[in-house]
Amino acid sequence: QVQLVESGGGLVQAGGSLRLSCAASGRTVGRYAMGWFRQAPGKKREFVSTISWSGGSTYYADSVKGRFIISRDNAKNTVYLQMNRLKPEDTAVYYCAADPSTAQGLRVNDPDYWGQGTQVTVSS
Repeated sequence: QVQLVESGGGLVQAGGSLRLSCAASGRTVGRYAMGWFRQAPGKKREFVSTISWSGGSTYYADSVKGRFIISRDNAKNTVYLQMNRLKPEDTAVYYCAADPSTAQGLRVNDPDYWGQGTQVTVSS
């Protein structure tokens, strides 16, 4: 079993930055693809970004491309999401996910593990 715990969410003004972290425990996720998804009020959960186990492949939703950066530190069993130039439409609960598949596969398939989510609120 893998437990994922997100942190780093909060309230920020439009144009600001936040860095989310997701720490995995229970077993190593060094060979797992990991990623971030988000769910805004009244909307379905959507893909934000995924990263391969090596960090060599990354994918981004068009809405965040050029503003968000995903990275991981396998020694710390942690994945990060640096969010820059935030917009009010980025407001959502952000969820971390992990799966023993590819980063591309994690984009479209239900992952084996989810975190509990962290709230990000961007004020205009």
